[in-house]
Amino acid sequence: MSESSPEPRPENPPNDGRVDAPGQTRRQFVTRVAVTAVGATAIPAVMQYEAGATDAAAGAAHPEAVQKIDIKLRINGSEHALAIDSRTTLLDALRDRLGLTGSKKGCDHGQCGACTVLVNGRRINSCLTLAAMLEGDEITTIEGLAQDSALHPVQEAFIKHDAFQCGYCTSGQICSAVALLKEDHARTDDEIREWMSGNLCRCGAYTNIVAAIREAREKKAAAL
Repeated sequence: MSESSPEPRPENPPNDGRVDAPGQTRRQFVTRVAVTAVGATAIPAVMQYEAGATDAAAGAAHPEAVQKIDIKLRINGSEHALAIDSRTTLLDALRDRLGLTGSKKGCDHGQCGACTVLVNGRRINSCLTLAAMLEGDEITTIEGLAQDSALHPVQEAFIKHDAFQCGYCTSGQICSAVALLKEDHARTDDEIREWMSGNLCRCGAYTNIVAAIREAREKKAAAL
């Protein structure tokens, strides 16, 4: 029998997408992988955007789904009548409806303390509190601490000790410190640090904050 000769192999086999595919350079392979990754990331993002747009359109088509309520809030000694969504937080009511922007929206999860205000003298996270819950309560924000153009002693102490840098957390820090002194939880520096631990300062001005609260405590004790 005569031996059959093997079939000739093509000089340039088709590129099947493998790394070792003949004719494909490393640059071409990396480019293909990058394009595939971008596509995999973009598609879910587009789908999420389209879903959000659909939800917004549904809300606009069915305004009855949003429950509006009429409430009256007493803030810094004045009463304010509002017609708001029942899900509106106190922070959003203060900032978006009443223009009291001293209270800041930081994490919006009650973890940073930038939104701290006083309700009946006690500190709360206004980002976690529904405005509708506070009818009949006395709400005090950073704008209401000064009396007759005279700064609150805690405000004066913060300025004196430079207890802030960017200032974003300062309103929450001051409101929390005012309540801290009223609660008598500022007897030592360690106690100040413990009871102010819910107010974060990303600039790291904690040493100056403690010094400011300490001075306000000493002035309060001297005035008694």
